[in-house]
Amino acid sequence: MELVDRPDYLARLRRWRDRPVIKVVTGVRRCGKSTLLELYRRELAGEGVPAERIIALNLEDLSLGALTASHQALHDHIAARLAPDGPTYVFLDEVQAVPNFERAIASLQLRPGVDLYVTGSNAHILSGDLATLLSGRYVEVAVLPLSLAEFAAARRAVSPQAAPADLYADYVRFGSFPFVLSLVPDGDAVDDYLGGLLATVLLKDVAVRQKVANARLLQDVTAYLFHNVGSPVSLRRVSDSLTSLGRRPSPHTVESYLTGLIDAYLVYPVAPWDVRGLTHLAIPDKYYVVDPGLRRALVGYAGGDSGHVLENVVFLELRRRHSRVRVGRTGGREIDFVVGQAERTGYFQVAQSVRDPATLERELAPLRAIDDHHPKRLLTLDAEPPISHNGIVQLNVLDWLLGRES
Repeated sequence: MELVDRPDYLARLRRWRDRPVIKVVTGVRRCGKSTLLELYRRELAGEGVPAERIIALNLEDLSLGALTASHQALHDHIAARLAPDGPTYVFLDEVQAVPNFERAIASLQLRPGVDLYVTGSNAHILSGDLATLLSGRYVEVAVLPLSLAEFAAARRAVSPQAAPADLYADYVRFGSFPFVLSLVPDGDAVDDYLGGLLATVLLKDVAVRQKVANARLLQDVTAYLFHNVGSPVSLRRVSDSLTSLGRRPSPHTVESYLTGLIDAYLVYPVAPWDVRGLTHLAIPDKYYVVDPGLRRALVGYAGGDSGHVLENVVFLELRRRHSRVRVGRTGGREIDFVVGQAERTGYFQVAQSVRDPATLERELAPLRAIDDHHPKRLLTLDAEPPISHNGIVQLNVLDWLLGRES
């Protein structure tokens, strides 16, 4: 399978090249972390970096069992291969497979000329001892599966005339994990792949780490969150809903499972934000799923879900473009998303269609209630050119997702 280009993430890696910080590449399993590093290594080789100055190890490879047995073995293996002069580029995939890995990479990072890149599929990699040992000496590059623009570029290589609406329909149906591109349009194969991927993440990255005793209950909690994307969720609400189905989980159990799902990058919590008071609000968070195809594989897809799915896709794109995404509140009204902070703040409303005047007014009202001059956007599926509603710009969401809004 040909590698899918990830230009935005490659640019982030280039920005930190040869700087004395560890580049920690995070994201859900199979989102493209290893491919990203492979693309970067090819770029280095194309610039003339000799092969002996590039060390790449996938620590989930069983043939490397001797190296994954201890952090000292891993450290010594790499240290023996470092170039005596000039930089050596070290790439460690799924570094959390090595006990006490943080000690090995902290020591390697101290050596002159080492430019270190590591990947991990669980947020645990950035907690505990690693954060303590490497405080101020690492940067995170958070990777998501393919954006619609990346998905469309790959699909158009085989279907050059594909319309944006058709590409979006495929994106929502098949999902955004890079490997699905090799399976499309075989829907059964995609479903098998996504089902296996979800089971692997739940087993390896959630159940083991959270010491889950009831795998069925974990799947039920996951299904609840997947089904309720974009809706306020509380521990009590999840517990009560599953209790009505005869599961009877305690809020503490739900919290443990939810922590595991967040740490495995399957779901992303979005905190509510008081736009006027500039404070977080004590109301339930909303949650969004890392991939629309994964959601469909678990809970199915119905026409009534389309607005929530669109909102989820927009959230993921905002996560790619901005370091901070929150839900806004002002005067009892909700703004779907507030991005950035200070002078880089922006506001977004998302709707399938606003051709009905009452719907248009309902979507504009929260944005009009914000008394500042930061950009305000209304994103819809309506096939209309950009429209300004007294400074609030209405855009076609597919153009925006594809980077063609101008």
